[in-house]
Formats: sequence, structure tokens, C-alpha cells
Amino acid sequence: MLSTHCFLVFLAILSSLILTCAFPSPQPHKSPSNSNSHLFSEMGPTKAATGAGPQWFQHEVTITAPSRGCHLITGDIQKEISSDLSKIKVGMCNVFVKHTSASLTINENADPDVRRDMEVAMNKIVPASWNRDGTFRHTAEGDDDMPGHVKSSMMGVSLNIPITNGRLALGTWQGIYLNEHRDQGGWGGGHARNIVITLQGMA
Repeated sequence: MLSTHCFLVFLAILSSLILTCAFPSPQPHKSPSNSNSHLFSEMGPTKAATGAGPQWFQHEVTITAPSRGCHLITGDIQKEISSDLSKIKVGMCNVFVKHTSASLTINENADPDVRRDMEVAMNKIVPASWNRDGTFRHTAEGDDDMPGHVKSSMMGVSLNIPITNGRLALGTWQGIYLNEHRDQGGWGGGHARNIVITLQGMA
């Protein structure tokens, strides 16, 4: 009996030792060493922008294209928005033409031959002959009307231009084109096109 009792005591001690090794007591939490904590203090959390919130400005200007074709209007746009544009340090300028037979694009601002060639290319891509050979059904407003609608959708009616330090962030050779796709101007009469310019950004 004594030997059995000793054997049971031995098993109890052995079990206690095994449990202690497998599940050690939790140690008190230690603060991170200086070598690690300084990384957070130097980088810091991401900070929200301080000061006033985003600013919004909107202008509408009417520009009359002298004829069908591509016309450089960068100066007209900048003149219209200059006072508000100068208030924005970083942001975006949206230019939107409110018509279905005119469009906007950005391209070469120096050589006028580029604008002439753009018009020639567009006329070859969407020829007026499609208005007479059965290609188009919407033909009541003249040979330049339905081709004008197609060109407008191809070129687009809206531009987004970044604003940097109170200026439009256009490249050196980039300019804003108003592309007039009608000879007669359709129901609106003439070639007067209404353009909405929306500015938004941070001061």
C-alpha cells in the first residue's frame, strides 16, 4: 500500500510539472523599448486636413465659334474663372458644353494646322454622305446634324482638368478646344455655345 501511495504522489507531482511547462503564468505587460516606440512618434497618425473645407465655384460662359471646326478657347475659359481659380491650391476643374452637336477636347495649342487636321479627320470618320445614303434616319435637320451628334459623343462634352496652385495644370502644348460640328447651328441659331465651368478644391 505504501508503495502504491508513493507512486500516486509521484504521478501528481509529475502532472503538476507538465502543466506548469505547458501553460506558464502570464507575464506583466512590458512597454515597448525606445528603439521601437520612436517609430510611431516620428511618423505619427495620419492627420486630417486642417482649415476650411472644399470650396466650390461655378460659372457659365457663352462662346461663339466663328465657324464649323475646332477652336482654341483656353483663354476664354481662364478669363471667366480667374478670380476663383486663384483661390484653389489643389483641386479639379470640370468644363461642360450644354449641346449635342458640339464637343470639347484637349490638344495641341500652338500650330493651327492641328485644329484644321482634326476637323478633316472627323469628317472622314463620320462623313456627311451617311445622311443621304440611308445610313442615318435622323436627317431632317441637314447633312451636318446627325454627323454632328456622332462627333459630339465621340469627342465628349466634358473635360476634367487638375488645378495646381491656382492654375489649370495643362501641359505646355495643351489647349482646350471647342469643336463646332454644325454649319448652321441647328435650332439654337448661329454657333453660340453655353459652357458650364465648375471648380472645386482646397485653398
